[in-house]
Amino acid sequence: MNFVDELRWRGMVHDMMPGTEELLQKGMVTAYLGIDPTADSLHIGHLCGVMMLRHLQRSGHKPLALVGGATGMIGDPSGKSQERNLLDEETLAHNIACIKKQLSKFLDFQSDAPNSAELVNNYDWMKNFTFLDFAREVGKHITVNYMMAKDSVKKRLNGEARDGLSFTEFTYQLLQGYDYLHLYNEKGCRLQLGGSDQWGNITTGTELIRRTNGGEAYALTCPLITKADGGKFGKTESGNVWLDPRYTSPYKFYQFWLNVGDEEAKRYIKIFTSLTKEEIEALEKEQDEAPHLRILQKRLAKEITTMVHSEAEYEAAVEASNILFGNATSEVLKKIDEATLLAVFEGVPQFKIEKSLLLSGTKAVDLFTEHAAVFPSKGEMRKLVQGGGVSLNKEKLEAFDQEITVQDLLSDKYLLVQRGKKNYYLIIAE
Repeated sequence: MNFVDELRWRGMVHDMMPGTEELLQKGMVTAYLGIDPTADSLHIGHLCGVMMLRHLQRSGHKPLALVGGATGMIGDPSGKSQERNLLDEETLAHNIACIKKQLSKFLDFQSDAPNSAELVNNYDWMKNFTFLDFAREVGKHITVNYMMAKDSVKKRLNGEARDGLSFTEFTYQLLQGYDYLHLYNEKGCRLQLGGSDQWGNITTGTELIRRTNGGEAYALTCPLITKADGGKFGKTESGNVWLDPRYTSPYKFYQFWLNVGDEEAKRYIKIFTSLTKEEIEALEKEQDEAPHLRILQKRLAKEITTMVHSEAEYEAAVEASNILFGNATSEVLKKIDEATLLAVFEGVPQFKIEKSLLLSGTKAVDLFTEHAAVFPSKGEMRKLVQGGGVSLNKEKLEAFDQEITVQDLLSDKYLLVQRGKKNYYLIIAE
């Protein structure tokens, strides 16, 4: 597999230094991508870079995932208008361990192959590097004029940031440049990958390598992924879409990909899956012939949910979707966990009742009119129940005065009432 050709047809090349393609064709190349460890989970904004590493390894080259344990304590000014909070050592160590676990779903760290992936942490070589060492070994090679010419610096100095640019942030490009120099010397790393906003920092690294030992190093960046409206990719009303199920449930993760627009699905399926060109072209053809079936979105959601979570989690997310939009049974409803149940029914009207009401049983007609106002009157509820239009936990309510007890609770806490085909109500017993 030709790495650059693979990225090109997937729309994943933004900038590339001359000579990069030739270097990759000569033999195995070691390349690295930096990941910011300011959280203990990656989010989908990181995925384009991670997929670049995945394609690199599948093309026979060696990927290094660099977590910025040192640079994460400072903050990169690229594309940001504020300085980031600094992290302590313990937090960083925890974050890095969590990130490696997530990366291992995309990269092979375990095998004995010469191109097995490695995780490196720049804190390991920066922690004993004194300021005087830094000034002598790095600072003297790069002029202030060179650093000032970078877009990330110019934007901050031209008033786009409220507080200007701190010296700490100004030196960030030198720190990242030193990472590249260190990996060049210690690991034979000749290529750095990143998002297009990293071009300035990456080329500072190639320049530092050239000026310190006359070495040749290269750079390749991918475009920053945006939504169809130009908005920030991966951001929803509730914040980032995370890879860790503690922050974004597999159901919500699956739904994010399922709900992208047609044009976005055509771009995303190339970037965020390992499907071949032929497979994607066949899916696009199917989509064009029957857009209402949302073939691309369904396959995109399947591939990426399975890769990030598991096939079992993907299947559970599909089943959970069917609860709301399909003909799922009460058995399926009883199987799903509390977090998924709440995610599925987020936004539906909710009522709270005393759990004690159900200990000795309460008639449905009293429960759903007096204690939780699902129906405006007992007469209306009676009519709907007689017409077969009311369900409790996905089972038709047989009689309007049916006894409801704690045995009916889902996750020992919830009752799901359905009025007609589309009106759901969640009753929480506390």
